[in-house]
Amino acid sequence: RSFARTMLLFSGLLFWGAAAALVFSGVFVILMYKNYRCFLQDSFLPLPGWLAIAAAFVLLPTGILAISISAKNSRYRQGVLMYLLLILLCLEMSSALLAKIYSTRMTSELKSTMGHVFSHYNGQYSENPDSTAVDKIQRNLHCCGVQNYTDWLTASTISSHLPTDKACAPESCCKEKYSSCRDDICHLEHLFQEGCLRKLEDQVHFVMLHLFWCCIVLGVLELLAVFSNGILMRHQPFQEFRIL
Repeated sequence: RSFARTMLLFSGLLFWGAAAALVFSGVFVILMYKNYRCFLQDSFLPLPGWLAIAAAFVLLPTGILAISISAKNSRYRQGVLMYLLLILLCLEMSSALLAKIYSTRMTSELKSTMGHVFSHYNGQYSENPDSTAVDKIQRNLHCCGVQNYTDWLTASTISSHLPTDKACAPESCCKEKYSSCRDDICHLEHLFQEGCLRKLEDQVHFVMLHLFWCCIVLGVLELLAVFSNGILMRHQPFQEFRIL
């Protein structure tokens, strides 16, 4: 029983820290979708992030209950704790599963989506949302083109975004330290040379895997809390145990 109380106290304290980690992961997923919505066509992509945030809010009272039970037994609080842990396991396993699925699917979907958006680029000052999205991702991720900067060498792309015979890349490809950069692709040292596809894929994988492992580790911790709470409930059973 003393071991079970210690485990509940330890779990309750960790739940609060885990809540902060889940909020961070969830917000990161939602912001990533908001910033690169043109390239991430799946409208349900923020769902694992929202599930993680919901789980984080449930973790706060769960941590308080676990700590209070470790100090003093209460069969009613022990029952409520079991229900909260069950809800948390459902939320986190759903979030982890969705994060894993989206991380796998994005690899095939991003290539076609990004190629389509980049092909509709028609200038930095255009009101076309595709052009705005291209400039935004190239500035934020410090990249140029889909695969690399040579994507802007194709005749179809050049004619669509600059009325010139000179091979040029958009100004958003220029490195910030070169203030005199005028999107001249002949000066490669002025341009970001890595492609945006690989960088966005890496970011999606990192964010989703971070959320996935947060949920998995927290799920294991919650199973330990269930086990500890169950030990304490054996020593003080409900009069009508079927209430659970």
